[in-house]
Amino acid sequence: MKSTDIPRELIPWYPTVDAEACLGDQECLNFCKNEVFRWDEDRNAPIVAHPYNCVLGCSACMKVCAAAAITFPTIDELRRAMRRLRAQLNADAAAAS
Repeated sequence: MKSTDIPRELIPWYPTVDAEACLGDQECLNFCKNEVFRWDEDRNAPIVAHPYNCVLGCSACMKVCAAAAITFPTIDELRRAMRRLRAQLNADAAAAS
């Protein structure tokens, strides 16, 4: 099974935003072309509105955040999750046949 065979909604890779640490400069919102973020005027911080638009393994928005208010799982956590999901989907496919 390839990574592309796993439904994106099952893969836990997307940013988390610490709204209290956010400077409100909207750099992440302007940077991300996949529309992962939406701006929340009340909080003056981004909201992860479309987490599954985030490209697997990409954490570039975290690097452009001057306040370090954006975090991601580690690449090792992503790899472990992918192995677990592949194993589960393979087991499910074997059970169905």
